[in-house]
Amino acid sequence: MAQKTNPFENMLEQLDAAAEIAGLDKQDYITLRYPERELTVNFPVKMDDGSIRVFTGYRVQHSTVRGPAKGGIRFHPDVDMDEVRALAAWMTFKCAVVDIPYGGAKGGVTVDPTGLSQGEIERITRGYTAKIADFIGPEKDIPATDVNTTQQMMGWIMDTYSTLAGVYSPGVVTSKPVEAGGSVGRKEATGLGVFFVTRELAKKLNMDLAKSTVAVQGFGNVGSNAAKYLYEAGAKIVAASDVSGGLYCEDGIDIPALLEHVEKHPRRLIEGYRQDGIKTTDNHGILTCKCDFLVLAALENQITEEVAKEVQAKVVVEGANGPTTFAGDKVLEERGVIACPDILTNAGGVTCSYFEWVQNLQHHYWDLETVNSNLERIMVKAFNEVYEVADELKIPMRMAAYIVALKRLIAVQKIRGIFL
Repeated sequence: MAQKTNPFENMLEQLDAAAEIAGLDKQDYITLRYPERELTVNFPVKMDDGSIRVFTGYRVQHSTVRGPAKGGIRFHPDVDMDEVRALAAWMTFKCAVVDIPYGGAKGGVTVDPTGLSQGEIERITRGYTAKIADFIGPEKDIPATDVNTTQQMMGWIMDTYSTLAGVYSPGVVTSKPVEAGGSVGRKEATGLGVFFVTRELAKKLNMDLAKSTVAVQGFGNVGSNAAKYLYEAGAKIVAASDVSGGLYCEDGIDIPALLEHVEKHPRRLIEGYRQDGIKTTDNHGILTCKCDFLVLAALENQITEEVAKEVQAKVVVEGANGPTTFAGDKVLEERGVIACPDILTNAGGVTCSYFEWVQNLQHHYWDLETVNSNLERIMVKAFNEVYEVADELKIPMRMAAYIVALKRLIAVQKIRGIFL
């Protein structure tokens, strides 16, 4: 059995490699190699059958140098501290790449939510929130949705925190329903950001997006929206997958029909979808199928060293956090496969969360056109900054993105100094 890749060590390898290319002394960025604060909580929850189960949750604040910590909460059976540490660090760099005034955080509960009732999920969410309530806040740490968490769950977090604080605090969390202070466009924002970056990269590479083929690993919120926008731009989506399996169609998948199928599926999955020419495949088949763009929108550590040797895509687009290992990244680079990094590509979600937070603090709300035009402006600007560094230094885009982020973080750290 292959040893599990430690995502935090993977992040440190990426960080050190970028710092070396940029000629930075480790003293310049040593604080970024360590999370500022880490919290582990254990909390009891009464289940529907009357039994008591104790769940373990985590919250990590990696950096607050450039602003309040920001990062989602995931519910997944594989959640552990190393994963949350890595995700928090990636959030720090992601916010710096797109130049929004946040630091990085992440949280999670070790739980498989499938099979749990709505009431059980609510009690777990509220129990976790109560335990981390002193750790978070509109000016300290602002959670959001992530894997297996929803807008409704953000509503429960907001309500729990507001009740404990004794004041209505919509700015404590983002990705809320619009009716509860959420921003229009937030649900689609990460996928739309993936599209913007893919579109801009295609221009730089002189690839016609309307004549390109795309495979999407992970057809959840991010992957399905990325597929929708790419399909509308004329791209042919030849493959898609989720936890229920994978689909491949050389002639292209009818994305509107697949989206309609998922919407009607009791678990919002692609399983059971039928279309002429569709073949079923597995996760490995999706990752290694022939295509121009491979969009990774599932979990971390998908493109390992072994998988990277078989990737047939010309460009890997990271819509998920940390989907490519350090060793896998090296193989892609050696093979000439371009990897568009997560800390740039999937930053649309946190950017729109920033918009939501600003709207909450100002009690003034924007329309969809304002949200999406601002999102496009920020994503395109960040892409161009990263691409220019990559082109100037003749380095991969991942290293360029880290360099852009590091310079911003180090500049603020030097201004603030070290509190002794």
